[in-house]
Amino acid sequence: MDIVGIGIDLVDVERVKRLLERRKTFVERVFAPSEVDYCERQATPAECYAARWAAREACRKALGGVKAMRWQDVRVDRAPTGAPKLSIEGASRRRMETLGVTEVMVALTHERRMAGAFCVALRA
Repeated sequence: MDIVGIGIDLVDVERVKRLLERRKTFVERVFAPSEVDYCERQATPAECYAARWAAREACRKALGGVKAMRWQDVRVDRAPTGAPKLSIEGASRRRMETLGVTEVMVALTHERRMAGAFCVALRA
């Protein structure tokens, strides 16, 4: 496998917490129902949402930028092992195909004040 690109992003958890409190449409605009279900079951939903928002940005960066990307084009799901994995559609999927990318791997982290994601775009 060849590495086509890497991307990293950090998100301020307090910023996401404020968005959750003040902008009721934020969750529906950005996150898939499966992500909402998962995050709302966590002890600190804002950390969970922040990490998933960071994953979208890190994925965009790993693909070298995606101009027409919509937030819900990239979704964080769970592999059978419990590890996070990306499901990619729309403009982001088309960018993957253009680059010959077969997979974008993701790692998430969060700790009270910051959440982050690291993505690696791979070509077979």
